[in-house]
Amino acid sequence: MRLGAKAIETPPRPVQPLDVVSSLAVPVILIDENDNPASANPAAEALLNLSEGTLRERGWLSVVSNDSPLFGIFADARKGEGDFAAYDVEIGLIGGRRFVADILISPLTNMPGWMTLAVQRRAAASMLNRNREQIMAARTAVGVAAMLAHEIKNPLSGIRGAAQLLASDADTELTDLICNEVDRISALIDSMEDFTDTRPLNLVPQNIHSILGHVRKLAEHGFAANIRFEEDYDPSLPDVLGDRNALIQIFINLIKNASEVTGKKQKIYLKSSYRHGLKVAVGGSSRRISVPIEICVIDEGPGAPADIVDHLFDPFVTSKAYGTGLGLAMVAKLVGDHGGLVEYDHKMSPQRTTFRVLLPMAPGK
Repeated sequence: MRLGAKAIETPPRPVQPLDVVSSLAVPVILIDENDNPASANPAAEALLNLSEGTLRERGWLSVVSNDSPLFGIFADARKGEGDFAAYDVEIGLIGGRRFVADILISPLTNMPGWMTLAVQRRAAASMLNRNREQIMAARTAVGVAAMLAHEIKNPLSGIRGAAQLLASDADTELTDLICNEVDRISALIDSMEDFTDTRPLNLVPQNIHSILGHVRKLAEHGFAANIRFEEDYDPSLPDVLGDRNALIQIFINLIKNASEVTGKKQKIYLKSSYRHGLKVAVGGSSRRISVPIEICVIDEGPGAPADIVDHLFDPFVTSKAYGTGLGLAMVAKLVGDHGGLVEYDHKMSPQRTTFRVLLPMAPGK
């Protein structure tokens, strides 16, 4: 090059659509305007056990059957203008392998009609499996509660009556102790009897903010009298499809749980939002329920001990010295009865514990 001449810079190579995600561990597939696979990163190749070239050449039917829920998800995603998520979708591959995954689809702004599909596989303790386990655990509790109510509650009434008769001739301290303990056990049985109510819920359109306001007022005049609340609500949120009494019970239990681990100088945060395109598969089938209404109850407590996190919604599981372990189990049962989901999440910085309830929207909205 001649001395003093300006160096000619080589123009950079245009960034290809999947260059940025090629090293990600999350499988990502580029889909063209006709829903055909156009490119795939190495993680997607490993998941499908198929090379990018073969996938592009042979199309989806080389991977999944023609009744796969993927095709319905593509159609649903194209109805909206933004991101789309389908949670806990059971995918069956040609050859018999199956897995459950979250499907996240995003449009490419610089390529009209094209989309990226990200696949986040779920482990055995996935949201769907947890929801199924919660329902099964609640059903088991129904049988246990019915048995205990019959076998224990009636004898307890007799014991309490006998203690009251003895009070005039015996040590009142001991008879008071007997009565208090009988009352405590009776309260536990009363809680368990809630599980035996198998009547269908009265599901009608409900204003979730009205319900949250009612629950907050109850909490502020009772168990959470010394705790500050902060609300962050989406004012345009549509009605949920729900049973008012059951929804009140759900959020009373969640707020009571939060209040028991929150100090007087801390807050409980109540948040609502609309999650566009959020759907959950039903029973591993191709049918999906839309659960776009998200309600979060957030506290600043330490969260659940690691050894019980996976069983947090099971009956009789608790880290509290005097807890029954039935509050969160009842929440899981009632949310499941609504066709919704409940999730637990804890973050350390800043310290936040979140219970996230996802509910269906009332039809016609």
